[in-house]
Amino acid sequence: MTIKKYSLIVLFIFVSLFAFSNAEPHEGTHENQSPEKFEPGKFIFNHIMDSHDWHLITIGETHISLPLPVIVYSRKQGRLHVFMSSRFHHGHEAYNGLVMVDGKIFEADEAGLKDETAPVPLDFSITKNVLALFISVILLLILFISLARAYKKRPLKAPQKIQSWLEPLIVFVRDDIARPAIGDKKYHRFMPFLLTVFFFIFLNNLIGLVPVLPGGANVTGNIAVTMILALFTFAITTFSANMAYWKHIVNAPGVPWWIKIPIPLMPVVEVVGMFTKPFVLMVRLFANITAGHIIALGFFSLIFIFGEMSIYAGYGISIISVLFAIFMSVLELLVAFIQAYVFTLLSAIYFGLATEEHHHEHEPNH
Repeated sequence: MTIKKYSLIVLFIFVSLFAFSNAEPHEGTHENQSPEKFEPGKFIFNHIMDSHDWHLITIGETHISLPLPVIVYSRKQGRLHVFMSSRFHHGHEAYNGLVMVDGKIFEADEAGLKDETAPVPLDFSITKNVLALFISVILLLILFISLARAYKKRPLKAPQKIQSWLEPLIVFVRDDIARPAIGDKKYHRFMPFLLTVFFFIFLNNLIGLVPVLPGGANVTGNIAVTMILALFTFAITTFSANMAYWKHIVNAPGVPWWIKIPIPLMPVVEVVGMFTKPFVLMVRLFANITAGHIIALGFFSLIFIFGEMSIYAGYGISIISVLFAIFMSVLELLVAFIQAYVFTLLSAIYFGLATEEHHHEHEPNH
C-alpha cells in the first residue's frame, strides 16, 4: 500500500474521531442536573438542520460555538432587531422580546417563553447554511477567476497548478454531459449554467463532509437550496423552449385522435410532467445528501445507545461504528460527485428536449 493510501486512511480516521468528539448527546442539560437520556433523533437532526450558530467543539459540559448575526423583523413590536445569536445563550434566555426554540426564533411573552398568540417574526438571519453558501460562492469565484486569468495569460498551453485539477472536470461536463444531451450546435449557450451548477453542488457536497469550519454545513441537504437550483433549471428550460417543444406538449405526436378529442388528457399529462421534472431534481439531491449524513450520524448514535447500557458495550461498538463511519465517508466522496453529475446531466437533458427540433408532421397516428 502506498503512502497516499495510508494518508487517506489516517485522514478519515481523524475526521470520524473528531466528529465523534464534537458530538452533543446531552445538549440542553444544565449544571447540577443529571444528564438527559440520549435521543438519537434529536442528536441527528440537530447536526443536519440549519442553526443560528456554528458549533466548533464540545469540551466537557462547555459547547464552543461561533455566534452568527440574527436579523429579525418583529411584527409584534414593529421593529427590526440586529444582534448576535450568543444573546440567546443557546436558547436558554430571551432577548429583546424574542426567544429561540428548537433553533427557530419566536416572540417571547413576559415570562421569556414562546408567545403562542404572536405572529412569527420575519427572519433574515445569517444562519450556518447561509454563511456556508457565501463561503462556497467566494471559493468558486476565486477558483474560476484565477482559472480564467491563467487561460488568458497562457493560451493554448498545457494546464498548470489549479488548471490541471479543474480542466478535466470542465471538459467532462462539456463533452460527456452538454454535447450528448443538447447537441453540438446549441450546447454553448447552456455551458455557463451547467458548469456553475455542477461545481456548486460538487464543492458544497465535499465541504459538507469536513467536520470543522468552514465545513460541516448541510447546504445541498437543505431542500430550500435544492429547490432554488431546480427552479433555475425549470426557468431556463421554459424560456429556452422552441415552438416544436410547446407543440409537442399541446398536441403529442403518435397519440390516437380518439384520446385527444373527447378529453384533452395528454396535454394535462405533459404539463404535469413539466413540473414534476424540477420537483424530482429537488428531492433527489436533497434526499441523497441528507440520507448520507443521517446514516453516518446513526453509526455514531450507536456508541451512545450502547454506552448507556454499559460502558464496555459503548467502547466495543465504537470500533465498529468508527469503521463504518470511515466507509460511509469514502462512499460519500463518490456520492458527492455522482449527485453533482446527475443533477447537471438531467438539467442538460431537459434543455436538450426543450430546444430539439421535432419532425412529426408526417408521422401517422396509430
